[in-house]
Amino acid sequence: MSEHFRVQGGARLVGEVEVVGAKNSVLKLMAAALLAEGTTTITNCPEILDVPLMADVLRSLGCEVTLSGDVATITTPAELNHRADSEAMGKLRASVCVLGPLVGRCRRAVVALPGGDAIGSRPLDMHQNGLRKLGAHSEIEHGCVVAEAEGLHGAQIWLDFPSVGATENILMAAVLANGTTVIDNAAREPEIVDICVMLQEMGAKIEGAGTSTLTVHGVESLRPTEHRVIGDRIVGATWAFAATMTRGDITVRGVNPHHLDLVLEKLRMAGAEVTTFDGSDGSGVQGFRVVQDGRPQSVDFVTLPYPGFATDLQPFAIALSSVSEGTSMITENLFEARFRFIEEMVRMSADARTDGHHAVVRGVERLSSAPVWASDIRAGAGLVLAGLCADGATEVYEIFHIERGYPGFVENLRKLGATVERVAP
Repeated sequence: MSEHFRVQGGARLVGEVEVVGAKNSVLKLMAAALLAEGTTTITNCPEILDVPLMADVLRSLGCEVTLSGDVATITTPAELNHRADSEAMGKLRASVCVLGPLVGRCRRAVVALPGGDAIGSRPLDMHQNGLRKLGAHSEIEHGCVVAEAEGLHGAQIWLDFPSVGATENILMAAVLANGTTVIDNAAREPEIVDICVMLQEMGAKIEGAGTSTLTVHGVESLRPTEHRVIGDRIVGATWAFAATMTRGDITVRGVNPHHLDLVLEKLRMAGAEVTTFDGSDGSGVQGFRVVQDGRPQSVDFVTLPYPGFATDLQPFAIALSSVSEGTSMITENLFEARFRFIEEMVRMSADARTDGHHAVVRGVERLSSAPVWASDIRAGAGLVLAGLCADGATEVYEIFHIERGYPGFVENLRKLGATVERVAP
C-alpha cells in the first residue's frame, strides 16, 4: 500500500484560506529568468513539488537557484548551457517552456521531451512552427526538441489554437528577435499576462497582453528583475467548489476574483451565494466568499480556453455534479483523457457516463467511500473533495500528483474542518 490520504466524509467546510502564487505561472516565470544575465528574484512562489523540479532544470543549464520559503532567486550566467536534458525534464510538462528562452538567448536549444500529467495529447507542433517562423530550424531528434538559428527575426504568427505553452515559448523567443513579431490567436490566460508583465519589467516591449493579439518589438538584451507571482486561480476555484459541494462557507484570499468570473457565476447558478472583493476599496485584499445552504443544483459545464471554463476545473465540475440535484452535461473540448476521472468517481457510486467529448452526470444525495487513484493534479484534488461528500472514509492514492499543485492541502482542509490524514505505507 502506497502513501495516501484518508478522507472522512460528512464535513461542512467553514473558514478562511489563503491562496499563494500560481503553479501555471511561476514555472514559466522561472524559465523567463534565463533571458537576462544576473540575478532575478521571484516572490509569492508556491511551495509545491514542481518548483524544485524546475530549479533542477535551470541548474542543468548553468544557473544558480536558491529556494527559500516563497522566494526563488535565480542567477543566470553570461554563457548558458543550451542542453536541458536533466532528469527533471521528464517529470513536469512545464519544463518545455525553457525552449523559447534558450532559442532567444543562445540561438540554440536541445530540450528533452517533457513529462507531466496524464490528461491527453499535447503535441509541440505549434511551439516548433512558431520558432521556425522566427527563423529557427526545429526538429524532434532522439527524444529531444532541437532548435537552432543563426539569428531570429520578427514574424507574423497565427496559432491554430490559443495554446498557452506555444504562446509562452514564442513570446519568450520573440522578445530578443530582430524586428516586430505579431502572435495572432494568442492565449489570453491571466498567467500569460503575468509573464508579459515580468518581461516588460525586464525591458521587453510587448503590447496586447490579455488579448488574442500580442505584438512584440524585439530588443537587444533584457535585465534581471524582481517579480511577484499572481495568485493561483485554479487553487482558488478548488476552494470555491469545496464550499459548494460540502454546503460550506469559505472565504478565499490572495486571488483576483475577476480571473474566476465564469466559475463563480456557475456556482451562483448552482445555488451558492458569492461575494467578491478586488482590492478596489483601498485594502489591496483580493478574493471572494462562497456560501452554500442546502443541496447544490445541477449546472452544465463546457471547457474552453480562457476566458472560458478552464479544463483544469473539469474534475471539480464532475464532482459537484455528482452530488447536485438534477442532471448535468459536462463537455470537454481540450484534453480527451481528463474523463479518466469519471472511472474513479464511479467507484464512489457516482451516476456518470461518457460519450465522446461529453459526460452526463446524475446527482446522488451522497457518494459512497472507496479506494481511488489520482491520475493528475486536479483529479486528485477532485477525489478528495468527493470523499468529503461520501459516507465513511475514502482513500485517495497517488497523492504526489496533488502535492505538485497544492501547497499545504491537508493543512488547509483541516483548518476548514475536514478530517483528513496522510497514511504512510
